[in-house]
Amino acid sequence: MAKTASRNSDPVVAVEALIAGTPEAASRAVVVGYNWTLVEGPEGTGLVTTPEKTVEGARTTDETGRFTGRGLRELAGLARSANPYERSIGCAAINAGLNRYDLHGAVDNGLELSGAAAGRTIVVGRFPGLDERLPGAVVLERNPGPNDLPAEAAAQVIPGCARLIITASAWSNASLAGLLRLADGAHVSVVGPGTPLSPLLHDCGIKRLAGFVVTNPAALRQAIAEGAGVRQFRHFGRHLVLEV
Repeated sequence: MAKTASRNSDPVVAVEALIAGTPEAASRAVVVGYNWTLVEGPEGTGLVTTPEKTVEGARTTDETGRFTGRGLRELAGLARSANPYERSIGCAAINAGLNRYDLHGAVDNGLELSGAAAGRTIVVGRFPGLDERLPGAVVLERNPGPNDLPAEAAAQVIPGCARLIITASAWSNASLAGLLRLADGAHVSVVGPGTPLSPLLHDCGIKRLAGFVVTNPAALRQAIAEGAGVRQFRHFGRHLVLEV
């Protein structure tokens, strides 16, 4: 059964609520790495995928080099930006306020789903080891491999699916809302280190939020600055799941 809509049922509206709920505390570091963007706050560190330079509108600005030290809520406001570079910093700042070091929940990477679902499983994003974890899943990718469908096929394959697993990059690249509109009635998960661990997103129809809580911010910050990917930095934090 589809989740009852609320005033936050549109992810765009939910982002406004997430910005408003971000603490005003000063950021301790802002790093835009080759693969990941990081914002470190006093109580948590937030991550999102760094947009590729080839993405339309992605560019540095006159403010580049002066983000560190600004309030997390001020930085979070950049999540409204049409510039993917600024939007990634804003989303990471929101995550710095949400994915706190003291946050507790089930330890899970979000792909180890128990129970058989009747119907198709659609995955947006090619996760490592996906074929072994979810054999038979249909994968949508912006840069499709031999066994993937292009992202543009979403409207043809998502409607009517039983389970939809979405990479957290869809939140920071502003494609999440469109995917959720196609997924009425599906069990929806958002998975990846860039997942905002907030119950507010459950009101958008998302049942499972599988994100990342940092345990060693200094080591992670250095790794991100040097271009590390998840394989290199996964030991500097822990997986965590929030579920309805």
